[in-house]
Amino acid sequence: MLEIKGVSKKFKQTKVVDNLSFNVHEGEIVGLLGENGAGKTTTLRMISTMLKPSEGSIEINGYDVVRNPSKVRREIGILFGGEVGIYDRLSARENMEYFGKLYGMNQDEINKRIDELTEDLEMGEYMDRKAGKFSRGMKQKVSIARTIIHSPNVMLFDEPSTGLDVSAARVIHEFILKCKKESKVILLSSHSMTEVEKLCDRVVIIHKGKLIEEGTIEYLKTKYNNDDLEEVFVTLIRGGKK
Repeated sequence: MLEIKGVSKKFKQTKVVDNLSFNVHEGEIVGLLGENGAGKTTTLRMISTMLKPSEGSIEINGYDVVRNPSKVRREIGILFGGEVGIYDRLSARENMEYFGKLYGMNQDEINKRIDELTEDLEMGEYMDRKAGKFSRGMKQKVSIARTIIHSPNVMLFDEPSTGLDVSAARVIHEFILKCKKESKVILLSSHSMTEVEKLCDRVVIIHKGKLIEEGTIEYLKTKYNNDDLEEVFVTLIRGGKK
């Protein structure tokens, strides 16, 4: 379980995240929505121990991100959109092996996990080719695979389908839904309302670092009397909250 309680983050005098609280449970996909600069990526970086909260607390499966960062890192897998993070001179397989070893996995565990992810993400045709000449979609799949090679319980996705064609995006979506069936805790940040509606059980909407609304998509559509999630989102961030 992911628990965020009264979390704020300041950079000098600017409060980027302001008293944010929400939970994500096992087997649930929660969408973190907001405009650019709303604090989404900062929130994900705090969850992943890359930044320390200025106030409040974040716990992942009972581990505090400040007091137990090393244990938290073993519980999570995180992909930041646009930050592919693979080594061009290594093959897809070698990239995954390298990150598996960083997580302390033995070779048998790594091999088994590579076989699983190769099938799930449809990477069989290029597993032993150098990554430098891969397409954006191929690199994105390898990046996801190396991020979750250690089978983390908590998955953090920041714009996972950015720049991907329809086929590649669909494979990523199917994989995320498979993770849900495996009772993973999944937090997804996306600007695509189509993606959010397809994948998410609930959404958390933030604006200027503050939570302004949360709930299931159907709840929000009913509450704001609008079947278009994008219009509900725009109404909220423009101050039209009812």
